[in-house]
Amino acid sequence: MSFLFVLVVGLAAGTISGIVGTGSSIMLMPVLVYQYGPQQAVPIMAVAAVMANLSRILAWWREVDWRACAAYSVTGIPAAALGARTLLVLPPRAVDISIGLFLIAMVPVRHWLARHDLKVTLWHLAIGGAVIGYITGIVVSTGPLSVPLFLFYGLTKGAFLATEAASSLGLYVSKSLTFQQFGALTADVALKGLIAGSSLMAGAFIARRFVLRLEPDVFRLVMDGIMLVAGGAMLFNAFIGA
Repeated sequence: MSFLFVLVVGLAAGTISGIVGTGSSIMLMPVLVYQYGPQQAVPIMAVAAVMANLSRILAWWREVDWRACAAYSVTGIPAAALGARTLLVLPPRAVDISIGLFLIAMVPVRHWLARHDLKVTLWHLAIGGAVIGYITGIVVSTGPLSVPLFLFYGLTKGAFLATEAASSLGLYVSKSLTFQQFGALTADVALKGLIAGSSLMAGAFIARRFVLRLEPDVFRLVMDGIMLVAGGAMLFNAFIGA
């Protein structure tokens, strides 16, 4: 039943993230923490995130901006490995609290970024990749930061979804390999990640037909709601489990 619950939530999360470009980790992480605890949930989500990003790349393969992807990934990949190593030395309760506070804080940060008409170049993508990559290694998802970065670069719809996914893929692979190297990604954890990831992949392909229909205001409301609920759930789990 626990696997079934994860699959159902994963399918919904994969569909929503396939439409708005992010949100799968934010929605699924509280469920994984509840089912498996924070120490297993983070590497499980890392494996699932690899699959989720791969599915968005496959769905929009022809529209990937590989120059933007390279600029973001060249700094983001090593930074994600460093962040993941940092995460492994943190106590589980601190992981829950940090992820919860991060998700809630991203709501006003995203609105602040949206109010400023920023123009992003390849150099900005490289700098953003380093910063966001390190944070990605520590917390479950940095989609609320990477989404506006690629939008300000000028990407939209399929090109945005594909390029953001391709850039994030390298970060999550780096994060997963770091977990494996330090013993946090066991065969059992990897299997749970593959199960969760399969539902995210299915959702991404379901979402493809809805991408062009989503209104910007709906996108903002969906993302705010997801981050507030998920962040609150993480904090609830941290203090109730203490």
